[in-house]
Amino acid sequence: MGEQVNIHEAKTHFSRLVERAAAGEEIVIAKAGEPRARLVPLEEPRPKRRQGGSMKGKIWLADDWDSPETNEAIAREFWGDAWPEDMEE
Repeated sequence: MGEQVNIHEAKTHFSRLVERAAAGEEIVIAKAGEPRARLVPLEEPRPKRRQGGSMKGKIWLADDWDSPETNEAIAREFWGDAWPEDMEE
């Protein structure tokens, strides 16, 4: 168990106590000498591990997905009326 402080002291020195807790200390807050709460450092959540193959069977590519015609159609959809002149063949 860490250092015990009363509620009045905790209110008065809250910022300092938070910094101490963030540095790894455990602070127990008590009322009339009876522990009521504990101030502890926040545990950073672990990043979720990526699992390979989660999109397997969900992505389909047509046989002509990389043909010049398909690429031009996609470029025209992207550029719309702002089709650059130097893109014309």
